[in-house]
Amino acid sequence: MKNRGAFMQGIDKMVVREIAMPHAGEEQVVVKMEYVGICGSDVHYFHSGRCGAYVVGEGDFMLGHECAGTVVEVGEGCKTLKVGDRVALEPGITCGECEFCKSGRYNLCPDVQFLATPPVAGCYEDYIAFPENMCFKLPDNVSTRAGALIEPLSVGLHAANQGEVTLGDTVLILGGGCIGLVTMMACKAHGASTLIVADLVDARLEKAKELGATHVVNSGKEDIFAAVKEITGGQGADKVFEAAGSPVTIAQTPHLVKRGGTIVLVGLAAQEEITYNFAQIMDKEATIKSVFRYRNIYPQAIAAVSSGAIEVEKIATHEFDLDHIQEAFEEAINNKTDLVKCIIKI
Repeated sequence: MKNRGAFMQGIDKMVVREIAMPHAGEEQVVVKMEYVGICGSDVHYFHSGRCGAYVVGEGDFMLGHECAGTVVEVGEGCKTLKVGDRVALEPGITCGECEFCKSGRYNLCPDVQFLATPPVAGCYEDYIAFPENMCFKLPDNVSTRAGALIEPLSVGLHAANQGEVTLGDTVLILGGGCIGLVTMMACKAHGASTLIVADLVDARLEKAKELGATHVVNSGKEDIFAAVKEITGGQGADKVFEAAGSPVTIAQTPHLVKRGGTIVLVGLAAQEEITYNFAQIMDKEATIKSVFRYRNIYPQAIAAVSSGAIEVEKIATHEFDLDHIQEAFEEAINNKTDLVKCIIKI
């Protein structure tokens, strides 16, 4: 068996080359990758060299963290998986010893090693060795293509949990890309009755309607403030989710939330500091929450997909193979017409 990996060589350049074959260590399995998504963070790293506070260092760097595949080797001490099992990988390996890990908030572990977060390499490769306890078996009716999308879906489910979305809520999602759409689907599953999605790209808005949005707003052509005011009877949204990672939409959130409502910041902007109107927050006594990845969500996300409650695979609109990963990233950067989610078939 040969192992190949795709690496970014500086800004906007990807190369594929042969790399060493991994072997399963103690309590590890080797997984043959089958699908790996292109996340917004991958695009930020590839095109800008950074995502928020995380910066790609010198030398080649492998991206990719939304992944699923089939177990081909099992190491000593493994108890639950066997060769042939299809799995989705939760990409963060935590210490298990700090206060955050021990309290169940392991996504906040300061020593986490998260795939494709510099300096930790990602998984655009044929084979990867990974801890068994972070590989979640997929039911027979969940494909590995859908399995690769469990990772972004987990972000959306964690966002809905952070926002405490409940039956009857009016929810506004700013940003209709992958994370915005999985957040919308998670809010729908939580019982939200009015689901408003705003974006600049009509294809994303069409996809949002297909997946259950009750209202869509093209904020490049319409006044988002007037549209939300009309839809909500002048009150604003109970829950506002910023999922675009844009300074513009982040700054809009305090003006769009209902008095006493909640804002959840999901998208991560490329820059670290953004001007924000806290006078609106104080006047409305609004709550601001944030999302950093997810925690204790994968089993719930897999069950939701398996039951048909969330049809996550529908968000993938474009697919490329590993040899054409350069073209895939260029498409993810430049296609503002009909691309919602791009996925790499390994």
